[in-house]
Amino acid sequence: MLENPKVNIKIKLAALWASVTFCYLYGDYFELYTPDKVNSLISGDNNLNSPTILLLASIILAIPSVMVAASIFLKPKINRILNILFGTLFTLMMVFIGIISTNEWYLFYVFLAFLESIITALIVWYAWKWPKEVQI
Repeated sequence: MLENPKVNIKIKLAALWASVTFCYLYGDYFELYTPDKVNSLISGDNNLNSPTILLLASIILAIPSVMVAASIFLKPKINRILNILFGTLFTLMMVFIGIISTNEWYLFYVFLAFLESIITALIVWYAWKWPKEVQI
């Protein structure tokens, strides 16, 4: 029999945040292959055409990346709260994005949004069920 050691909740959360971050990156990368995307980037005719919008998008996308490390280093109480808060926020965002992505070229986005929603919902679930310290 192979040993299956119990994985610490912090490691589980960090791994889930890393996984969802990769999905976000792949989605943004694959979007470059959709029709006219490169032309819109060159012409500036896109949704990220102002410094303020780029800053907001950067802040939003930095959260999952930072949560990888935060899930390891933060104390349990604040860690649990942030994982529930950001996990819920990102689950709702991905469900919304999955719903509005109706163009056939964006079926990959729908798939990734669905997968990302599952991962971030798992983050909320694990954080919600954070093991309690055993009192002796």
